[in-house]
Formats: sequence, structure tokens, C-alpha cells
Amino acid sequence: MTTRGVLYVHSAPRALCPHVEWAVAGVLGVRVSLDWTRQPASPGTWRAEFSWQGEPGTASKLASSLRGWHLLRFEVTAEPVTGTEGERYSSTPGLGIFHAVTGVHGDILVPEDRLRAALQRAHHGETDLEAEVARLLGKPWDDELEPFRHAGEGAPVRWLHQVV
Repeated sequence: MTTRGVLYVHSAPRALCPHVEWAVAGVLGVRVSLDWTRQPASPGTWRAEFSWQGEPGTASKLASSLRGWHLLRFEVTAEPVTGTEGERYSSTPGLGIFHAVTGVHGDILVPEDRLRAALQRAHHGETDLEAEVARLLGKPWDDELEPFRHAGEGAPVRWLHQVV
């Protein structure tokens, strides 16, 4: 069983670009050369998009291999396949990494235990319910990444099909 997805590197300093390629290649097990273009939303940084195909869990491995690089903004998506939900990972220097399970239509699926915990925190006055729900849906990451997404409109996408 295979899934496919897209890695969006929204911004990376030039010196980090080859390291991103090596990390992605290490996960996919094939040589990777991304088509880097300048990122107008953050002068001095570069962006790339890369479509991949692999076994379920590949998105998680890609996000793990890129997490922790302070100056990197990225997203990784994976489509759902039979027996496995889709995934979305978003990462920014200021917020860290966000993970969401996605359904067949791309909607974020929030587990009931996370909703209950958010309700409990709001009930005890620890937080605002609206802010908690926004966080569960990844809104802070979307807000920060949106200018970088628009700057990448019309960018080329390279497809990679990994044989598993």
C-alpha cells in the first residue's frame, strides 16, 4: 500500500538547501534534487515543492527529518489511503511543529480526547476555548505560513514515485 503527498519547503537559507535534500533523500531512499526558487516573502531564503510517493508514515518521517532546523519553514502532507488517515505537518521557527490527521476531503480531524482537554482547560479558566480550537486546527501555523504559500503560487512541482 502506498500513499502520496507533497513537501512544501516555504523558506530555507541557501546554506540549508542541500541539507534539506539530503534529509529527504535519506527518508525516501533515492537521490533528491529540489528545484529551488527565491522566496519573495522572506528575501534571502529559498523555497521548493516536492511531490512524493511512499508507504504510509512517510510524511511523519519527512517531518521528523526536517524538524528542529530553526530557520526552516515547511509543510508535509500525505493523502489518506485504505485503512490510514491522511496527515499534515506544519513547522515554523517560532511555533515549532504542528501535526493533524486529515480525512478524505482534507479536513482536519480532531480526536475527541483533545477536544475534551480543550474544553476542560477553558472550563477551568486556563485558556480561551476559541484560542484552543484554533490551535487544534493549526490556525497559528496557517497564519504564519500563509504569506509564504502565496509567494509560491505558480511554482513548479516535481513528482517522485518511490517503488516500495
